[in-house]
Amino acid sequence: MWLAVRQRFRQFHSDLNPTPGEVGDALGKAFRVGQALERAYGGQATDNPPIFQVGSWGKGTQVRPSADIDIMARFDRSVFERFHAYANNGQSSLLQEIKGKLEPTYSQTRMRGDGQVVQIDFNSIMVELVPVLPVANGQFIMPDTNDGGSWKTVDPAAQIRHIDEADRAYNGNVRPISKMIKRWKHECNVELKSFAIEILVVEFFRGCPWPHHDHYYHDWYVRDCLKHMRSRLNGWISVPGTGEFVSLGNDWATKVETAIGIAEKACDYEYRDLDVLAGVEWQKIFGPRIPLRIL
Repeated sequence: MWLAVRQRFRQFHSDLNPTPGEVGDALGKAFRVGQALERAYGGQATDNPPIFQVGSWGKGTQVRPSADIDIMARFDRSVFERFHAYANNGQSSLLQEIKGKLEPTYSQTRMRGDGQVVQIDFNSIMVELVPVLPVANGQFIMPDTNDGGSWKTVDPAAQIRHIDEADRAYNGNVRPISKMIKRWKHECNVELKSFAIEILVVEFFRGCPWPHHDHYYHDWYVRDCLKHMRSRLNGWISVPGTGEFVSLGNDWATKVETAIGIAEKACDYEYRDLDVLAGVEWQKIFGPRIPLRIL
């Protein structure tokens, strides 16, 4: 029984990982944006610009092809104090200044500064840059232009540790299942943030009675993780580090219910070694990225 599961999900997981070329391209563009910032604010670029990866790239949960890479750039307190003194939405002015300083370097590249980021839209990937001010305990302050502007506390290191520790505790299963659920999000236009998916996957493994298996159990992990997610409809999650509460809502209720029904059927086909029938069902959740035929 289950002759195809291990190979199917191993291939699927491998296909979701960015290629070395994609990794090099994304990191290279982020690095050069960091150097351009150094030149703009300090006059000289170094081999160690004050940037670091956050979001899915920082946590190692990015899915190929990645539309963007998120980086944070450390700024001096004097820069933040200058914009904090603005009467109206200094946060927006900070983003616009950064955009303006980068434009001479990237004159042929589409750019915008809005919300919480400056976006540099290269052909292959978008670099999303967040200016931050280091504060106590490894946390940072970042601008948020929404609702008239405010300064928001974030803790990217705590979010990375949250994934690292869970992935080590559960036999390296947290990142693969996070990537697979994100693939479902993309394939079926599921109205959930990627960071919320990661938190829900960690929750699932903490409550799973058998979290330490390999790809042989990934069909059940997907099915039961979706069931855990359904149990959290209209709930809230707490962001690691800051404890900020974020509503999960229920806009995705129908889609998760549909996915559970499909996953249950696919798991039954896997149990009976009906390889292609299982593949047909999985592709309804994940699209053609998951193999249709194994045996």
